[in-house]
Amino acid sequence: MKAAVLNEIPGSLRIEDVSIDAPGPREVLVRTVAAGLCHSDLHFMEGTYTTAVPAVLGHESAGVVEAVGSMVDYVGPGDHVITCLAAFCGHCEDCLGGHPARCQRKGADLVRRPGEPSRLSRGDEALHQFLHCSSFAEQLLVHEHALVKIRPDMPLEKAALVGCGVTTGLGAIFRTARVDPGSDVVVIGCGGIGLSAVQGARIAGANRIIAVDMHTSKLELAQSLGATDVVNASSEDPVAAVKELTGGGARFTFEAVGLKQTAEQAFRMLRAGGQATVIGLIPIGTMVEVHGVELTNEKTLAGSNMGSTRFRTDMPRYVDMYLDGRLNLDEMISGTMALEDINDGFARLKTGIVARQLITFG
Repeated sequence: MKAAVLNEIPGSLRIEDVSIDAPGPREVLVRTVAAGLCHSDLHFMEGTYTTAVPAVLGHESAGVVEAVGSMVDYVGPGDHVITCLAAFCGHCEDCLGGHPARCQRKGADLVRRPGEPSRLSRGDEALHQFLHCSSFAEQLLVHEHALVKIRPDMPLEKAALVGCGVTTGLGAIFRTARVDPGSDVVVIGCGGIGLSAVQGARIAGANRIIAVDMHTSKLELAQSLGATDVVNASSEDPVAAVKELTGGGARFTFEAVGLKQTAEQAFRMLRAGGQATVIGLIPIGTMVEVHGVELTNEKTLAGSNMGSTRFRTDMPRYVDMYLDGRLNLDEMISGTMALEDINDGFARLKTGIVARQLITFG
């Protein structure tokens, strides 16, 4: 099969012929229909974060089950599924405590044992599986706990978005911060995750939803998806603008960029008792600073991992929201492309102008 391989860090992706093994116990073979280009992949390509190489990248995808291994009864051939990097073991303290996104056992329990053949290979060389998915390939071989079954009338190109960006943004609103109806909400960064957070705030019943970005086109898109106000950070001080719009500060702010500056701005935008939630991936080694005395005003700086998702229950609900018209996904897709054009897609992603792009497989 064809797959996009990262051979060195930093580096670009190379389309290569890759072999995929037959499904073993609790494994599922999936024909990939669509995969999203996410900033998280770009972080690893640029070396902001590291992973073992050579590896097939990609983690946001949807497809159709082709075959299952022994001990799998959750899905069968023909089922439509979404993959998720928040794979879970199902028996550790976090999983049993209702926080599967925090699972610490996935690296031990969801991978093949030493001495077993690799799921992905190139000739005699084993390839690493990226975030339990490796979505930039014509097929995926994953543990059953890395996917969720969805209803067959959901378009799989749109379902792929739910695999990461949409779930991360909505989950930050619904699960991490638990936004109250009537609240003021600020979202910094209007890419795929930020736009999903804007929609989550609208669905949750927020009164004022302020979108902050440096690109007019993305702010206009945010307005069409539910933002009541916009702040162009390229031409005005976003902290001052938010405080003026909210009469002193917002109850909830969400940082969806992954920078020290924007994380600190999110905290400074809060009113007393407010919560700033950092969704973006801030580079390793970067320290985020807050004015200590502000903590006496009961302000909170929190993080969110994949929107604190319980994806086996959350994603089917988000699919329902799309199909009944409450969640808009079509508008978030900036373009589609073939696998061979993936590096051009990441070049566009670097510009900060696009929302979400999809690889579609014939």
